[in-house]
Amino acid sequence: MMDRLREGANSIAIKVILGLIILSFVFAGIGSYLVTGSNNAAAKVGDSQISRTEFEQEYQNERNRMQAQLGDYFSNLLGDPAYVASFRKSVLDRMINNLLVEQQAEKLGLRVSDDQVRQQLLAIPAFQKDGKFDQELYQSALRRVGFTPDSFAEYLRQDLVRNQLMSALQGSAFSLKGEVDQQAALINQTRDVRTITLKTADFAKKVKLSDDEINQYYKEHPEAYTRPEQAKISYVELSAQALQSQIKVTDQDVQQYYKEHQDKYSTAEQRKVSHILIKDDEKKAESVLSQLKAGADFATLAKKESQDVGSATDGGSLGWIEHDTMDPEFEKAAFALTKVGELSGVVKSAFGYHIIKLDEVKAGQVKPLKDVAAQIRTELETQKAVDKFYDLQSKLEKVAFESPDSLDEAAKAVGGKVVTTDFVSAQDAPKLLQGDDVQKALATPEVKEDGLNSEVIEIAPEHVVVVRVEESRPEQVLPLTQVKEQVVKQLTDVKANEAAATLADQLVVALTKGDDALLKANQLNFSDVETIDRNSPLAESVFAMAKPEEGKATYTRATDAEHNIVVVKLEKVTTHADSKYQKQIGQQLTQISVQQDMAGILAILRANTDIKYYVK
Repeated sequence: MMDRLREGANSIAIKVILGLIILSFVFAGIGSYLVTGSNNAAAKVGDSQISRTEFEQEYQNERNRMQAQLGDYFSNLLGDPAYVASFRKSVLDRMINNLLVEQQAEKLGLRVSDDQVRQQLLAIPAFQKDGKFDQELYQSALRRVGFTPDSFAEYLRQDLVRNQLMSALQGSAFSLKGEVDQQAALINQTRDVRTITLKTADFAKKVKLSDDEINQYYKEHPEAYTRPEQAKISYVELSAQALQSQIKVTDQDVQQYYKEHQDKYSTAEQRKVSHILIKDDEKKAESVLSQLKAGADFATLAKKESQDVGSATDGGSLGWIEHDTMDPEFEKAAFALTKVGELSGVVKSAFGYHIIKLDEVKAGQVKPLKDVAAQIRTELETQKAVDKFYDLQSKLEKVAFESPDSLDEAAKAVGGKVVTTDFVSAQDAPKLLQGDDVQKALATPEVKEDGLNSEVIEIAPEHVVVVRVEESRPEQVLPLTQVKEQVVKQLTDVKANEAAATLADQLVVALTKGDDALLKANQLNFSDVETIDRNSPLAESVFAMAKPEEGKATYTRATDAEHNIVVVKLEKVTTHADSKYQKQIGQQLTQISVQQDMAGILAILRANTDIKYYVK
């Protein structure tokens, strides 16, 4: 067959067809680039755009926030592509909603002054130390999340504008006293009940099952007794983490690495600087520089003239800076200053015109070997383990392919062992084998039907596995003889529950009519009175009951937390006039009203605005 393919490949007709296919891919690729490559928008909202950079930054910030809040649980969620897609869309939708609100606020003429932005910035707790704004905290926090002082100030401005509209909505929302009173009465209401618990376990003891009933139930519920498709799976695992315990690092290795990487264990030179920023007026910047040269106090002039909202109130101080943390032109001028108190000339950067003053210099220092030896040893062990891993991975790929009918040779090649499971399904397989890529490999005809080794499958960085199916068995409804005990247990529970529910319904009907004969016949008695609120396990059923008339009771059937059947006798409904939560309830009702109004406004804005999504 391969000879015929080679002959066909040399024919003129095949070459023409291949040429056309290649050209189609080339032009499709170019066309795709021309159509989408120049579009840097994540979404278009009317005439405005949300850039991909803005979206990815916001997505990463939200992802980091969720990771810090939920930890490993969120990491597991991110393993689901559908969840990631939904999460990304929710972030983009929120950005679109914010932009719609900003556009509406602009139409309404809402504005925010520079002083409002400055006051908001100074009040952010994350930028404060001992209750006061701290310039170093501010600068480092901005660097961590990828903001510049100007871009963060603009972010705050937009947020304040949106809040103006929200405040207008909140200021116009209110809740009536009658609504609050009614809600408070419902929340604080309690009910006095007596109960009879019909334990299903007691009814189960009386259940007698015939063979016909057991056979019938078994036939009607085949899904409950179906064994899923299963296989005995062999695998060889290889991971850098496991290899690390085999790595030996000598003191000489540590010393050598320390000498060759002094820069890694040195603190960079730091400079404490202040600046005055004039955004768009070079002449004004020159005038300010002249005043400074004439003896004007730098901090006083910074508070008066600087247009950097973050540093102006602190006399222009930017705190400590290092190389590669500031605008290149700013940094070049700052590190060119040699004496404390020295002023730069007017420096132009992407943010405007700066005058920079050197406040303090902190020389770089090299950490002694003894302080970093343990860290270096761990780094070397990790790196050598990774190097060994990739070397062994190549051997694993080669041997597993060359000896496809067994994993024994592959295991020898990497110094590992072959592990074989019992019969397992995809759901109860070892966690190592539950990933999508492994399951896809196990489902391929070569592995599943021909019994060959899979390719090397990555299940995590520097962690791979090769699998093979030793034996498989199809999905099967297990014979009754094998599951009879399970069938009997489940059918007994069903019949016991039905019997208890039937008796409870009969009791409810009879007691509602004032007839307690059935109660006496079954030697049943109600419990003492119990006052329950909305936190009770029986609350859903009890609070759905009609209020009893004076001197009478109402009855219903309920189920408790242990799945027993409960007959409930409601004797009294009490409404507590507790003003303790009145204010809180009023605020909650008002907030709900604001949220509903905001949702309505956003729905209208979305309906009347052309919105296009460009990313997923």
